[in-house]
Amino acid sequence: MTRRKKVLFLCTHNSARSQMAEGILKNLYGDRYEVFSAGSEPTSVNPLAVQAMSEIGIDISHNRSKHVNELVGKEFDLVATLCSGARETCPFVPGARRYIHHGFVDPAASSDPAKAVVLFREVRDELTEWISKEFGDHGPEGTSEGITLEL
Repeated sequence: MTRRKKVLFLCTHNSARSQMAEGILKNLYGDRYEVFSAGSEPTSVNPLAVQAMSEIGIDISHNRSKHVNELVGKEFDLVATLCSGARETCPFVPGARRYIHHGFVDPAASSDPAKAVVLFREVRDELTEWISKEFGDHGPEGTSEGITLEL
């Protein structure tokens, strides 16, 4: 059996994008990846993120926001930052072999609750598409497309 690669999704608050990305990657490719998420200024998991994920059959209701410092001592094959704030403010993660960045709009930034629900769904769908491309059959263990983990 091949060792599952360790992936860490980072976002400033670890409340929406990184939580959704963790749930999506675990759901789609949990047999290949051990998945974590954290933030540089964690708050709590946004209820709209939980709702958006439950709409596609993924339960993140028991997740909790974590500070990246809680993961000190773990080695990661890949650290993916998902928002510009995390890219610029997240500390260096000791033991990370590779970093990538793909920015997504912060759905929690909307002050209009009706628009926020739509934004959470849009970001969820964008994350799903990106994760499918980056980590799927054409990703690290498939062809040369997508990310290549340096081990």
